Amino acid sequence: MKIEERIERAETQLKAAFAAIDGVALYNQEKVLSAFREERIAPRHFLPSTGYGYGDEGREALCRIYARAFGAEKAIVSPSLLSGTHALTVALFGILRPGDRVLFLTGMPYDTIRQVIWGEGNGSLKDFGVGYEILPLDGQGKVDYSAAKEALKGNFRMVYIQRSRGYELRDAFSVAEIGEMCGFLRACGFGGCIFVDNCYGEFTEQKEPTEVGADLIAGSLIKNPGGGLAPTGGYIAGREKVVSLCENRLTAPSVGGEIGSYAYGYQQFYQGLFLAPHTVAQAMKGSLLIGKCLEDLGYENFPATEKMPADITRAIRFRTEEELTSFIQSVQDVSPVDSFVKLEAWDMPGYDCKVIMAAGTFVGGASIELSADAPIRAPYTAYFQGGLTYEHCKIACTAILRRLVKD
Repeated sequence: MKIEERIERAETQLKAAFAAIDGVALYNQEKVLSAFREERIAPRHFLPSTGYGYGDEGREALCRIYARAFGAEKAIVSPSLLSGTHALTVALFGILRPGDRVLFLTGMPYDTIRQVIWGEGNGSLKDFGVGYEILPLDGQGKVDYSAAKEALKGNFRMVYIQRSRGYELRDAFSVAEIGEMCGFLRACGFGGCIFVDNCYGEFTEQKEPTEVGADLIAGSLIKNPGGGLAPTGGYIAGREKVVSLCENRLTAPSVGGEIGSYAYGYQQFYQGLFLAPHTVAQAMKGSLLIGKCLEDLGYENFPATEKMPADITRAIRFRTEEELTSFIQSVQDVSPVDSFVKLEAWDMPGYDCKVIMAAGTFVGGASIELSADAPIRAPYTAYFQGGLTYEHCKIACTAILRRLVKD
């Protein structure tokens, strides 16, 4: 079968899923548009500010829009949050105090957050006297509620939920599953902060974790909510009391969220958020197409393509390191930026093994743009995400198949 025929067949099989994704995008577009209209956004909100940023209308309105869009009481949206890991770290240190403990309900957290938790002598939570317990998932990659009920007999200030898979071979958790986790925690008498790492999940469903019981969420603007336009930044959103504590950590307890300027203006942040529901839908369709075509060739997918993805990431397991590397290089070859670069694995900061990464993106490291990466270790699994347009994903799918298929 020719490559074009393989792709056409996959698109036909995915027609119902694509229609469902379009429905979610429409719902979320209306939600975001309503937030813009309710906040009466005008050109003055795009203007730059300098110095302390007291009374910065653009920053303040942007925070309120995010809060509305995420069903939260309050939000921080700031270019001073440098990545998803940084936003998560600010939230962790904003809430937790020496002697507190945090329960990681969804298994091992993502690589770059691990040294934030238990690093030695690097300013980690452990260095500041914050304890932790990591609860392994069950054999199906789901929360082990029996073990969780027993663990909750301990004294925890926070329960941490990671929505996306990171480098683990499990499906991302849906908002419904996160809502079930929150209900379970409250039924067990947990009264502390339920914190969700929301990276890669924004706008993939009609609701966000803050609408189903989470007290706090955080993520990166160069992932879903930045819509491919935000040049940097992150967000933290949730209940007013806990978000205010995070503001004090980001700046200082004496000023909280009253300061913060950005000399380049806010238009890209606003416009990126406006485009985000559509952009996320494009990435989800691209993920399903590439996943379906490779699944048909016998490569195992996480999630399987008959399931609706709960985030924009996909894991595909290859048989050899050579196949894995070839897949990652295919993505780089069809990138709009640095397509000529020959990729090599390297010791990337925050990881415990060499990583190969395709990131020919307009914004450095932006994983809402089509990108892929993989740790060089068995089982040989590639993780890819993003795609500003479905058409780009389709072109990438063609390039990938050309490397793997011998017609």
